[in-house]
Amino acid sequence: KNIKLYRDIPDIVIEFVENLRSNGGTLGKHVLSEKIYANVEEYSTKLLKDAKFETHDEYIDIQLLLSGVEKVAIADRNCLNVSEPYDITRDITFYSDDVNNFPYVELDGTNFIMIYPHEGHAPQISIDDSVEKVLKVVLKIKI
Repeated sequence: KNIKLYRDIPDIVIEFVENLRSNGGTLGKHVLSEKIYANVEEYSTKLLKDAKFETHDEYIDIQLLLSGVEKVAIADRNCLNVSEPYDITRDITFYSDDVNNFPYVELDGTNFIMIYPHEGHAPQISIDDSVEKVLKVVLKIKI
């Protein structure tokens, strides 16, 4: 409900999120502009031991859940050790660090997380030792 307070978030993103809340979201990729798109995805969360940090060089992520609960671990990318070098076609680098050693944000449908290229993140982590199905929106804003 407070997404409008963030001046860095383009109006087209806010409108898309507000419409998702009313129509439940259609799975797949939604192109909002030349530099902004959204992925609406449904998946099962993963156990902490299976989570991996990632970073993106070209896009800011805004992640929010429409249903379910998950954790997203956060770390400064300069503190992480690369396990898979940058893949330009997917705009992603993966890291080998133990996710358990870092703080996390719990997404529960009432909040969102905005992740910049200098921030590593390990998404899709289950809250406890059981996996849960979630419906998530990842908005990608080209910088």
